[in-house]
Amino acid sequence: MAERDREAPERCCSYHTVQRRLPVLRWLPRYSLQWLQLDLIAGVTVGLTVVPQALAYAEVAGLPVQYGLYSSFMGCFVYCLLGTSKDVTLGPTAIMSLLVSSYAFHDPAYAILLTFLSGCIQLAMGLLHLGFLLDFVSCPVIKGFTSAASVTISFNQVKNILGLHNIPRPFFLQVYHTFQSIGETRAGDALLGLVCLAVLVGLTTMKGCIPRSHRGKLLSVRISRLIIWVTATARNALVVLFAGLVAYSFEVMGSQPFTLTGETPQGLPPFQLPPFSKAEANSTVSFSEMVQDLGAGLAVVPLMGLLETVAIAKAFASQNNYRIDSNQELLAMGLTNLLGSFVSSYPVTGSFGRTAVNAQTGVCTPAGGLITGTLVLLSLAYLTSLFYYIPKAALAAVIICAVVPMFDARIFGTLWRVKRLDLVPLCVTFLLCFWEVQYGIVAGVLVSGVLLLYAIARPRIKLSEQGVLLLQPASGLHFPAVESLRDAMHRWALAVSPPRCVILDCTHLSSVDYTVVTGLADLLREFQKRGVTLTFSGLQGHVLQVLLSADLEGFQHFPSLEEAEKGHGAELDGGSRVLLHSASENMLPVPGLIQ
Repeated sequence: MAERDREAPERCCSYHTVQRRLPVLRWLPRYSLQWLQLDLIAGVTVGLTVVPQALAYAEVAGLPVQYGLYSSFMGCFVYCLLGTSKDVTLGPTAIMSLLVSSYAFHDPAYAILLTFLSGCIQLAMGLLHLGFLLDFVSCPVIKGFTSAASVTISFNQVKNILGLHNIPRPFFLQVYHTFQSIGETRAGDALLGLVCLAVLVGLTTMKGCIPRSHRGKLLSVRISRLIIWVTATARNALVVLFAGLVAYSFEVMGSQPFTLTGETPQGLPPFQLPPFSKAEANSTVSFSEMVQDLGAGLAVVPLMGLLETVAIAKAFASQNNYRIDSNQELLAMGLTNLLGSFVSSYPVTGSFGRTAVNAQTGVCTPAGGLITGTLVLLSLAYLTSLFYYIPKAALAAVIICAVVPMFDARIFGTLWRVKRLDLVPLCVTFLLCFWEVQYGIVAGVLVSGVLLLYAIARPRIKLSEQGVLLLQPASGLHFPAVESLRDAMHRWALAVSPPRCVILDCTHLSSVDYTVVTGLADLLREFQKRGVTLTFSGLQGHVLQVLLSADLEGFQHFPSLEEAEKGHGAELDGGSRVLLHSASENMLPVPGLIQ
């Protein structure tokens, strides 16, 4: 009996471990017919959105359109088993397509290998619980990158709207050659592209103005609202269908004023190993050479993919009142890309737009992704011959309408009001991304890191003086800050005549390392030479134990500031002067802080 009692908690613990690794086991036993109905509606709605977007995003990635569809179904099936968010949908996105365009040289072999290696990296990060590394990419860097990507991707589609050819991919050359070739605009493409843009903008605006439905309203009103909502939600598919029918009509009449997508291979992609080498005309590019060619993409692509997915999952989890497991999301992303590389997928991530559609249609579980994935597979199996007639101008309109909302103009004003220093990484990232994406992201992260380290190395120190000088670091004391603390004590206590005693309030000191200990030992010796004391107060237990173990000569500690004051026979009350000190500022009282 006792043995069975011991085994029960062990079985329970094992089951919870399996549930954590296979989140599908949490909701599948409770799955109901009502959930199935809502998941079915959501899956079909997202499917109508993802098919035209996949074709369009493949164009952004510089790959044949079928690769967009190859990249759109694996994430639906894998995330259903491993994902912890009911709303998130994985697949090709504008951001990831731009990165693939930058690193894969518009070559499917490089794109597929990038998918495989990104999946391996993401899977390793999930298994090693390295998701915290994403926290070092600050919000200004993300906003700068996404805003620059919005401009870059939108302008990249102008050539398709105008029907221009032979426009280079680098942004600045693209701008120059686009304006230089403006006289070669094809009237048919331009007219169709502008009409598609107008229709998409109109339907998007209409969807935002739909009033909420109430049971008390007339049936005809509710049906009308439903028709408008379905039309606005499936706007991408409807616009592409309309443009394709127009192009087909002209083809039947024997003239074609539009630039068409062209032939698309029919059928499902073969399940095969990713290309670990590449045959060229007179040579073979080895695996190691392909990896070297991918370069910084092996860091940027998996990290940005994880960042986008986790950020979307957290946003919708907060909105819909449930929790996600960030490390489990890394595993789901990694396995999606790893398996996706076997079906010729390029790297995928969470899509904000399609996730929003999924949530708005009332999806209950990740099972909605199964419906979406099935629709994509059916499109590949039976509809690819129809993709020939889709005008590139229509796909360009879909892309532009999808990425323009990514440009956040308000962030500049917000940071100006909140913290102007954060404008530095924002602007650095934004501007350099027009040159090279990796330079913008790396430079933005480095600038953010420098600002973070500077705040650690030069913490603000509050000083109060009346006989005894009280120093209170406003944040923790880390080893780069030792020189700043020493400078403050020299200037305010040791370099004056006569030298003053100091109480160091260590309330915010949560940890110390060897450098901090040696720095404090040097200060204690200097104070002893001048015949004054340096006293510590408010040390936490584990920090006090470290300092006691170091056996510092002349070390004195009081549990509280009041006891330290009594030990010095001084009262530091309302008559004291309060100043804020940073090593980068002059040692002057701060206006408004003199008490």
